[in-house]
Amino acid sequence: MKVMLLEDDSEIGTWVRDGLTRAGHTVDWVTDGKDAMVLATTSSFDVLVLDRMVPGLDGLSVLKAIRAAKVTTPVLFLTALSEIDDRVEGLQAGADDYLSKPFALTELEARVAVLGRRAAPQDSGEVTKLVIGDVTLDLLKQTCTRQGQAVDLNGKEFRLLEALMRSKGRIQTRNMLLEKVWDMNFDPTTSVVETHISRLRGKLEKPFGDTVIRTVRGAGYVIDAA
Repeated sequence: MKVMLLEDDSEIGTWVRDGLTRAGHTVDWVTDGKDAMVLATTSSFDVLVLDRMVPGLDGLSVLKAIRAAKVTTPVLFLTALSEIDDRVEGLQAGADDYLSKPFALTELEARVAVLGRRAAPQDSGEVTKLVIGDVTLDLLKQTCTRQGQAVDLNGKEFRLLEALMRSKGRIQTRNMLLEKVWDMNFDPTTSVVETHISRLRGKLEKPFGDTVIRTVRGAGYVIDAA
């Protein structure tokens, strides 16, 4: 896989670059946030690994900028900012995973591999489109349409809708969605699921005047089979 690494610490950067290279990946290493933003929006990568505290432009701002530019490449934050609020802020901004420093290189390699497989095109025998009623999710092009009209989703909204559509007719609890979309275990303090469900509904339902995602009180969310 092709990986972009944003890390301004030369010792950590060298260690991570060499480790990922030994694991078979091609690594483009940058030390400045502005350079990372330009590279991520002009080149194709399988996974982006971002430190948050870097010169030029902090990692969180880099993430927000590339998501605003419709770059859906999976992002792993690799940072010393490890408090729950920091992790939630990063995940809500569009990160796919969060690994706190200090960390084991083997765990980083495993997480990068998982993110890369998740983003890779499916084999010809796999499902490449999900369709429920008038909603179509193209997993290869990473696009969503309803009634033939494009619905502009960010990376997390796309994954949330994908999780619901893959489980059509089956209730998805808050914790199930946390695990599937944010790779988080139970966290009673976060409202990230509710926040993203609300945003997704605003894009997928409000312009069309009807409901797609149904809330099952006390249980979770479901898209019923059409």
